[in-house]
Amino acid sequence: MARPSLFAFAGGKRAFLALAAAHHARCLQDPVLEHPFSHPGRPDHVERLALYWAEVLGGPPHYSEVSEGQPGLLRLHAGMNADDDLPIRFLHCFLMAIDDAGLPDDPAFRRALRAYMEWAVLDVHRYSPSGSVVPERTPVPHWSWDGLVADR
Repeated sequence: MARPSLFAFAGGKRAFLALAAAHHARCLQDPVLEHPFSHPGRPDHVERLALYWAEVLGGPPHYSEVSEGQPGLLRLHAGMNADDDLPIRFLHCFLMAIDDAGLPDDPAFRRALRAYMEWAVLDVHRYSPSGSVVPERTPVPHWSWDGLVADR
């Protein structure tokens, strides 16, 4: 019997909205992350973040339908010269937000989410230096219980 996607196991759209809201709140409490997260940006930031994580973790492609996809996400973060500790701070907030959002306390599920975010923060952070160029055709990544999925 095949396991459900991480998206389905988490509880679907509602779970990812709770995760994104909890993560945003955690980032606002962090002295380094607070600065970028407190600036006025898109009023639907939390909802878009939820759509992104949902798509990456096996949900419907709604993020790709309403955005510029992975290149847009990477361009948003590119060239910011972010502190080198930003990825670990982001990861820490994410891990605490999993509890805050009430996501399942299943060890394999938690390992898969952690592995995804460890990979994701480094992937995004590599575009942080000034002058970084984001590829035009970068697909939204897809993550399963076993890690990064090459093709979906």
